[in-house]
Amino acid sequence: MKKVVQIQEVENEGMIALMDKKVMIFCVNYIYTGKLVGVNDSCILLEEPKIVYETGPFSDKKFKDAQALPFQLYIQQSAIESFGETNKD
Repeated sequence: MKKVVQIQEVENEGMIALMDKKVMIFCVNYIYTGKLVGVNDSCILLEEPKIVYETGPFSDKKFKDAQALPFQLYIQQSAIESFGETNKD
């Protein structure tokens, strides 16, 4: 078996790179969206968060059903499956 292995450390990548941006967070049970304003080893903090019950087509500019939460939201890092920047409302 042949393998090519190259390790390169990239600073400020992953969640840190998305700070102060609108993100979509896919968790074990729910999907959340909001402005990412905090990151540490155990959790992240979303400002103006929404819980997304139905996304609708990802090409749409708005979620089909996203309910605003009346508080900042902390999400455990261990519950996050995937995440990324979004322009959807």
